[in-house]
Amino acid sequence: MRNLVLPIGLTLFLVLASFQPVGKRNFAVTKIVIDPGHGGKDPGTLGSYTKEKDVALQVALKVGDYVKKYISDVEIIFTRKDDTFIELEKRSEMANNHNADLFVSIHANSLPKTTPLTRKKSIKGSEVYVMGAQNTDRALEVAQRENSVILLEEDYQKNYDFDPQSEESYILYNLTQSAYQDNSLMLASLIDGQLKNRAGRRSYGVKQSSLYVMWSTAMPSVLVEIGYLSNPMEEKELNNPEVQSYIASGIYRAIKEYKEAFDAQN
Repeated sequence: MRNLVLPIGLTLFLVLASFQPVGKRNFAVTKIVIDPGHGGKDPGTLGSYTKEKDVALQVALKVGDYVKKYISDVEIIFTRKDDTFIELEKRSEMANNHNADLFVSIHANSLPKTTPLTRKKSIKGSEVYVMGAQNTDRALEVAQRENSVILLEEDYQKNYDFDPQSEESYILYNLTQSAYQDNSLMLASLIDGQLKNRAGRRSYGVKQSSLYVMWSTAMPSVLVEIGYLSNPMEEKELNNPEVQSYIASGIYRAIKEYKEAFDAQN
């Protein structure tokens, strides 16, 4: 997994000075869409007693609370605030319709059920994804799992032009987030750093993957896997309100750093 970590730390400040994607005058942050993964009939991945949709919502709401409390000039829009099923395409549509400046999707990770228990006990930690075509090893597995929610939607064949379980679909996947990729990488790197330093999470770094929820968002977008529900100890931690607060605080602080960097230019 670690061989997918992107070498981007030295490029963050160059991004600020040089990058302006089509359709955006600047990257001032005034609206943020926070997307708690899954919900309703889609539980997401499962731990021994935990549903991904629940911990994702709990952490996402805490992130929103931190931003509202400490950044007065930013509007927060949630894709869901309760146990509601929201289609993947509706999540990105919501961000685009609100002309959001950032899209942050929050999830929890898991190893396959067939993984030996000894490995499940050893694999824990966070990773942050941006939209990209590097679907190798675990990145492809994560993309297939997160995108499989499409199969729960009515008439999904009419709404989507690819099969989320077909590897060939990902080979043909078009990278439409390229205009925002540098800034997505910047935010992802800041979140990764905060989760390591603020929340004390083991880090698997910043990665690229073809995650549909970020495919058509017209703004910098990241997906945060906050931990592994397949790891018994980490599952317990992710249900701890104090640990959730540390994770949420780390994500909030990264957003604040990102915003302040661009505010300084305006």
